[in-house]
Amino acid sequence: MTATGAAAAGDARGAARLLSIGEVLNLLRPEFADVTISKLRFLESEGLVDPLRTPAGYRKYTPAHVERLRLVLAAQRDRYLPLRVIREQLRAAERGERVFGSFLGDLASRPVGPAGELASRPSGPAGAPASRVSGETEAPASPAPASVTEVGEAWLTRQQLQERSGLDDAGIADLAEYGLLVPGPDGRYGPEALTIARIAARLTQYGLEGRHLRPYRGTADREVGLLAQLVLPLSKQGGRAQALETVHELAALCAQLHGALVRQGLRAVLGP
Repeated sequence: MTATGAAAAGDARGAARLLSIGEVLNLLRPEFADVTISKLRFLESEGLVDPLRTPAGYRKYTPAHVERLRLVLAAQRDRYLPLRVIREQLRAAERGERVFGSFLGDLASRPVGPAGELASRPSGPAGAPASRVSGETEAPASPAPASVTEVGEAWLTRQQLQERSGLDDAGIADLAEYGLLVPGPDGRYGPEALTIARIAARLTQYGLEGRHLRPYRGTADREVGLLAQLVLPLSKQGGRAQALETVHELAALCAQLHGALVRQGLRAVLGP
């Protein structure tokens, strides 16, 4: 095989590993039910992932991009981390720095380049930039601006909540009885309900039920009253998008403070 033929074969093998934005969405949805194409574009606009582009403008994702998206989405869902913190930790890992308490696990030891690229990017046609590839098969995604309001605000029916959280109907009813799950006027549950139900499902393994978790609702209500004084003026000044980003950051900080206080208290109970 000639050098040109070998290069072409290598390009074909590299291109075969690339995914369209729709294929990425299908891979992520089993784990992140509320992810949308708008959300993937939003994460790109925020510098969390940088997919490759074909000459015609098609987005193409490598396996490393998909793994990076999983990490970002899990950090938002499970740790309530604001995008700014996620972005800073990712960049620190890319520089080879060790981030204590990071959500990244062993990412720093993996060959991930800037914004989730594989260390060896597939190259496009001769003369094309490395960030552009050939072989597009679907309409190019338009770079429409996204906002925080577009990001994952899926509402779930009671049955969907059961299926995705692992709780049965009795478990959902138990949490609803103690005010931990509150359906909307149409009977569906808001975006945070799935997180609450999943956490509650794990806590039931330790014998904790709705009646044990009721004090958390009281604590949350007091925090809402306190933080609303900060968020409401922001919504009037900078709009809902800015207010929502602040909500994510405040919730993350409060969750970290609460966790640290609980660990401190339990450490005292266990003794030196």
